[in-house]
Amino acid sequence: MSRIGRLPIRIPDGVKIKEERGVVSVEGPKGKSQYALPPMISVSVEGGTVQVGRKGDDRDARAKHGLARKLLANMVEGASAGFSRTLEIVGVGYRADVKGSQVHLSLGYSHPIVYTLPTGVSAKVDKQTVLTMESSNRQLLGEVTAQIRSLRPPEPYKGKGIRYANEHIRRKAGKAAGAGGR
Repeated sequence: MSRIGRLPIRIPDGVKIKEERGVVSVEGPKGKSQYALPPMISVSVEGGTVQVGRKGDDRDARAKHGLARKLLANMVEGASAGFSRTLEIVGVGYRADVKGSQVHLSLGYSHPIVYTLPTGVSAKVDKQTVLTMESSNRQLLGEVTAQIRSLRPPEPYKGKGIRYANEHIRRKAGKAAGAGGR
């Protein structure tokens, strides 16, 4: 049996979970979401926990057992506390600004880049170089931060670009260091 799949999911206060005809709905103070269960996965809500089980023992059922449990756990955590990712903008003249649901980025190109945030994702800027994104949907948040990071990924020589707050950039030596004093 899957080690991840058999772990119970604790339901925090203020979060409601319903399962109807193979669709699990999670609703909480930060948002609501739905997940269509694979046919071989079953969910039982008992008291303050959710238990995910599987109907068969074939390879596909075992694989989707842990996946379904983790997706449901992410939905519960997102509905109660939400998720956040922080991006750092490094470079002279590089900055960000949030106007409504749009992020305006100056990244050294000849024009500013305007990125429109999808529904369910919010952003705030600190000191013009720290962009914090928040959402109740972990997958959507990861996709949005990856798209923004891809507008100017960090380069290995000076480290300029957009990077995650906890990301370490391996730096390379430039031409002057490799010349060896000719």
